[in-house]
Amino acid sequence: MSAQPETVTKKPKKSGFFSNLLLNVIIPAIILSRFSGEDMLGPVGSVVVALAFPLLFGVWELKQSGKVNFFSVLGIVSVLLTGGISLLQLDPAYIAIKEALIPALIGIIVLASQYTRFPFVKKLLINPELLDTDKLYQALATQNNSAEFERRMAKAGYIVAASFFMSAVLNYVLAKAIVVSQPGTTAYAEELGRMTWLSYPIIVLPSMVMLFGAIIYMFRQISKLTTKPLDEFILQ
Repeated sequence: MSAQPETVTKKPKKSGFFSNLLLNVIIPAIILSRFSGEDMLGPVGSVVVALAFPLLFGVWELKQSGKVNFFSVLGIVSVLLTGGISLLQLDPAYIAIKEALIPALIGIIVLASQYTRFPFVKKLLINPELLDTDKLYQALATQNNSAEFERRMAKAGYIVAASFFMSAVLNYVLAKAIVVSQPGTTAYAEELGRMTWLSYPIIVLPSMVMLFGAIIYMFRQISKLTTKPLDEFILQ
């Protein structure tokens, strides 16, 4: 009998950190900062071209994943709102409101999920594609620590929610301080580019520190509450 060929299941391609950074931050910021003059793309044209990169990238990610991801959709909506505020030449204060609204909404969703059967953070951290969940829960039950594990998981969820609320406040303050010119002007496009540049070191990095802190905290709790090293639960 001839050997049957092995079936290989292809996983959807995922974008890397640097492609995210390049298409969502670096390229749009350069276009807004350097090409918004009247002799280049102009203030309106630069906004349209700059926002096209994160918008198309978000659509591409949705297509690659093969399913509708709420947070990807939220990112696309955020870009469209920025474009709408800019092209309709609304008061720049709306940019600050929009910048705060998106992370605040995510924080509310994460916090609200804590009171459901499917907390967002638990779904994120206790991922059956990463951990042998059956073995983990069995080890917790053996040590009579199942309830304590859930309590500590809830604590990690509050940390993650707090990181998004902190991001909302920082987003609002940053946008309010930088974007002060009327949309449709070169100054406005340059301010939008400056805000994009500063969003990573001022907003994203502190939020990521809190998020990774929650992840490290939970992984340590797994070891403590099961009395086994984390490696025993990680799928190869």
